[in-house]
Amino acid sequence: MVANYLPILMFIMIGVVVGVVTLIAGRVVGPHRPDSEKDSPYECGFEAFEDSRMKFDVRYYLVAILFIIFDLEIAFLFPWAVALGDMAAAGFIAMAIFLGILVIGFIYEWKKGALEWE
Repeated sequence: MVANYLPILMFIMIGVVVGVVTLIAGRVVGPHRPDSEKDSPYECGFEAFEDSRMKFDVRYYLVAILFIIFDLEIAFLFPWAVALGDMAAAGFIAMAIFLGILVIGFIYEWKKGALEWE
């Protein structure tokens, strides 16, 4: 029973060893020259000028939601493409409907100006 899990355990141990070795090597070999610019905090590409609870523009959230939607589209598209040979025409039609709905949503967002950045 334990012999079945031995390769998995070895894989985990090798991963941990490689991670620890690279962290230690980076700390020992790498230069350590901190300056104010390198240690300064930043978020979203601009300097923080108010407290951390300030409100962000809603476009940040719209872009994030659009990214998640189209990222999920690709996540569903890869397995479908692999299994396309085994599916009948119903699988193709189902994916065409799915992609059609996403394209309609994309066109709606485009027309509303959610993809425009000022």
